[in-house]
Amino acid sequence: MSNFAPRPSTASLPDPQLERALRIALVAGLLLIVLLPMARGSSAWLGWMPMWLAGMPAVALWSLHRFRLPWPRARAGAAARGLPRRRRSGAQARRRAMPATRQLPRAA
Repeated sequence: MSNFAPRPSTASLPDPQLERALRIALVAGLLLIVLLPMARGSSAWLGWMPMWLAGMPAVALWSLHRFRLPWPRARAGAAARGLPRRRRSGAQARRRAMPATRQLPRAA
């Protein structure tokens, strides 16, 4: 196992009660959107209802987990397996020479 792989500490884990409340709010909002036609509309006070019923709880749950993407472990790449990053082979790229610019006549 690589020494560079970070280990999750107990301090960085989200609060389970808050996570459960956000999951319940997300499921309840999705159920309201599916079952009630009024929940798919817009309100003069709140705006677009699906954003508040499903979008905001989903973003709050995502931010609770520190914006980690839901990638499967198999697709996570070499970093998840502890393999070192591959480097390009070959020489370093060089800058091109600037093309010669034509001298403009000076204004008097």
